[in-house]
Amino acid sequence: MRIFAVRMAKVVVGLSGGVDSSVAAYLLKEQGHEVIGMFMKNWHDTSVTISDECPWIDDSNDAMLVAESLGIPFQAIDLSEEYRKRIVDYMFAEYEAGRTPNPDVLCNREIKFDVFLKAALNLGADFVATGHYCRKGETETANGRQYRLLAGKDKNKDQSYFLCQVTQEQLSRALFPIGELTKPEVREIAHRLQLATAGKKDSQGLCFIGKVRLPEFLQQQLKPKKGNIIEIDTNSVLYKKPIYAGGEAHGENDLRELTNAVKYHETDGKKVGEHNGAHYYTVGQRRGLNVGGKAEGLFVLATDTITNTVYVGMGEHHNGLNRKGLFIPEKDIHWIREDLALQNGEVADYLVRIRYRQALVKASLHKREEGLYILFETPVKAVAPGQFAAWYHEDELVGSGVIG
Repeated sequence: MRIFAVRMAKVVVGLSGGVDSSVAAYLLKEQGHEVIGMFMKNWHDTSVTISDECPWIDDSNDAMLVAESLGIPFQAIDLSEEYRKRIVDYMFAEYEAGRTPNPDVLCNREIKFDVFLKAALNLGADFVATGHYCRKGETETANGRQYRLLAGKDKNKDQSYFLCQVTQEQLSRALFPIGELTKPEVREIAHRLQLATAGKKDSQGLCFIGKVRLPEFLQQQLKPKKGNIIEIDTNSVLYKKPIYAGGEAHGENDLRELTNAVKYHETDGKKVGEHNGAHYYTVGQRRGLNVGGKAEGLFVLATDTITNTVYVGMGEHHNGLNRKGLFIPEKDIHWIREDLALQNGEVADYLVRIRYRQALVKASLHKREEGLYILFETPVKAVAPGQFAAWYHEDELVGSGVIG
């Protein structure tokens, strides 16, 4: 295996108006590449933003200033229509179905490394580059060359999870110039060059949208609807499930039992309040329930958008927050390393995470005809349908899938 290296090429950098992509562009130019900066304008509606922390106009201006400082061509591209269709409409549909989407993962697969990549190739580019904290490697296999998606050197900023849905073809055209650097090193370079983005805070919130009031954002299409909040006792018999001892052989019924989420009914607990729509909540959520008088905070255990019910439990150690496993339907399994894809009946051990910055957990992956069962060595908290589970071998992200 070797870290991917590229000879002098034409590279289009996605200049976001942040410090990371700014330094990525500088490094590529220093390496002798022909570099073009391109800003993606993907969102116009500021009515649901919490602050003006990252409005696209300011970001576009900052990106243009960086391009001028570096002496590289710059242009903006409006991808807002594609973003709405592929990301925003997807989010609305997922929340309406009671699932928890990750738009940043989809943004990379559908926008940055699809629509944006195609626009760059139309300009004659060989590669596109981004400011992600991850690395790219390559290895020769019996099936030919395979590109590898590797965690960034800065473990506190590693963003490989956000690229867990990219394909071999997309990865072949991608460059990650700051993957070998830490965030302080990136900041130091930007300050030394006196780039306009050197002291700019990291953006937070939805990819290209910024920090938003999620309920207001969702209410653009998902209307409020009163429903019951039901509290489930932590000692409920609902949690008497078999315990995974690790390394065991499991039949189909065992796998389903270990990975199925608990199904709640209103008769399983007591009503403690009302909400404005089950589709506004997600598993593990604490804020926004507005139920007082409890010794500890209430956490969302599950939502049912059919009956419009939110199920909660008291305390962060509530039994209902933990899951021993999860299931990914066949259609939602994605292997970056296609040569390592499990066949029906095969089992493999990997490290798994279900959200950005979550600590990796040892798990076994069991491939069956209907999909992929993942059993955790230790229970994982707040597993929600619609999230992406990603599995790693050491520092390589091998595959991912949408939790069913």
